[in-house]
Amino acid sequence: MLSRGNWLILGAAVLVAALGGWLQHASRQAHAPGGVQAAKVGDMRPDLALPGLDGREHRLSGFHGRRVLLNFWASWCGPCLDEMPALARAQAKFGEQGAIIIGIAMDEPARARAFLAAHPVNYPILLGQLESPSTSLRLGNVGEVLPYSVLLDGNGRILDARRGALDAATLERWLAAPAAP
Repeated sequence: MLSRGNWLILGAAVLVAALGGWLQHASRQAHAPGGVQAAKVGDMRPDLALPGLDGREHRLSGFHGRRVLLNFWASWCGPCLDEMPALARAQAKFGEQGAIIIGIAMDEPARARAFLAAHPVNYPILLGQLESPSTSLRLGNVGEVLPYSVLLDGNGRILDARRGALDAATLERWLAAPAAP
């Protein structure tokens, strides 16, 4: 049988665990600031125009007809950098099937260019808008956490979105060509 003191400790531990669970749930339910339209799964992606590292403007609609994985990253984000080799392998594997990974650097352009000069990737990199509303926020990243990825179908509809680094199994599932009807 537990003493009264042990019951109090156990009760406090349960209360703290419940509060922690609620806080974790609440953080996942973040909302976009007032007046900002953040895309959700099932929505059509906004047709944003973003500069590439080459200085030219690229519209997301320019990738129409292809399955697109938008991956938001920054040179200072450890988990972002850790997932880049897996993204490069996935691009090499699924690019022939028509899928494309597009990295969107949520970073100062000079920092992104310097990082990529030392660590090149085999997929295009565009420069995201850092000012509010940021590019990642407009594509549903209401917590503005990096890395953040959005999967688009060939028509530009958002199929899925994920905070955090993508693992090989998720990349396989997301980028494999959909079965013919």
